[in-house]
Amino acid sequence: MVIGSGFLDQFISAETANEIVGEALNSLPLEGKRVLILIPDGTRSMPMPLMFSLFEEHLSGRVAALDYLVALGTHQPMTDAQLTHLVGRSVTDGKVGSSTIFNHRWEDPETFIQVGIIPEDEIHELSQGHMRQDVAVRLNKLIMDYDHLLICGPVFPHEVVGFSGGNKYFFPGIAGAEIINFTHWLGATLTSFDIIGSGYTPVRAVIDRAASMIPKPVHCFSLVVTYEGLAGLYFGSAQEAWKAAANLSAQKHIIYVDQPYQKVLSIMPELYDDLWTAAKGMYKLEPVVAEGGEVIIYAPHIDEVSYTYGDIIDEVGYHCRDFFVKQWERYKHYPHGVLAHSTHLRGLGTYDAATGVETPRIKVTLASGIPADRCQRIGLGYLDPHSINLDDWVDKEDQGILVVPRAGEMLYRIKKQ
Repeated sequence: MVIGSGFLDQFISAETANEIVGEALNSLPLEGKRVLILIPDGTRSMPMPLMFSLFEEHLSGRVAALDYLVALGTHQPMTDAQLTHLVGRSVTDGKVGSSTIFNHRWEDPETFIQVGIIPEDEIHELSQGHMRQDVAVRLNKLIMDYDHLLICGPVFPHEVVGFSGGNKYFFPGIAGAEIINFTHWLGATLTSFDIIGSGYTPVRAVIDRAASMIPKPVHCFSLVVTYEGLAGLYFGSAQEAWKAAANLSAQKHIIYVDQPYQKVLSIMPELYDDLWTAAKGMYKLEPVVAEGGEVIIYAPHIDEVSYTYGDIIDEVGYHCRDFFVKQWERYKHYPHGVLAHSTHLRGLGTYDAATGVETPRIKVTLASGIPADRCQRIGLGYLDPHSINLDDWVDKEDQGILVVPRAGEMLYRIKKQ
């Protein structure tokens, strides 16, 4: 059963959100239990201060412990100042009152516990024949210290899994490298162009199968958020709450245009602080860029490719999928999640192994604080961000130019004729 509601033409008030959260939490036997809530980091639009207050209101005094784990995946740990902004309460040494907010320590091998293995035959079936290998399922062992796990996060079109949210807060949110690399490369082989916003995907099937191995009860709050407000709030199992939110997200977060554009200026908000996260400005716009066209990622505030994997990307560069597939022996030792990111940002293209010629479908240019020589080294175009006068770009759709303010969460597609 799913508790909650969502709307295409209105937003959920704080009072209604309180009613939904209260009904949802009262449906669970949480008295005296230790509860851990998985939450997003600062790269997702999310009314986390509201949800944090509601959890405190409805669970404080009822549960033995109420703590939080930031599902970082492989993003950078959040500081106390960043956590304070995230939850709307003063955070000191990771503490808010009696609650602790933990950063997922993905870089520490001691963080993890293995909860199972998905055997190769099952992977072959789940991946619709694209992969055949055993996949170890490792998660942050902190979950073993709690009686009940809750997920709380938004759902958006997503380049790896179709739509974000749900069990994705476990995988990659608090998962080990094996399943992170596997699922991201599976998504890359299918291509972001085809998988983003496409519903229930083979990657989602693998993630849900892995989540079935978690030896703790799990429930989920899935939110549908726009810049204007909270459009949907659903509670239930991770699969069912996600499904309800994904159905609404498909209607709220996809913008359909009449024709492709030759140039797209993708303006990235400060929500994203490196290219690894700001690459969403490419993923979400690629479907409406004409053959031979260009996406310009405009982010003057960004001066780093990736705080986690920058050195590896400097070695590998950005390439289309077939560049790696047709030279697999050369690249297979690199983290497959990094290779996946590379193909997602570079987009569709071809690679001729006989001639060594790569032909991307479109051009990707950075107008950021990343210098020209580094852009050239990693295979991207460069444009001085100070040379861009935004007034010169707007209202030129009839000239084949699209400007997307606050890019990264809305998916653009061409209307079917």
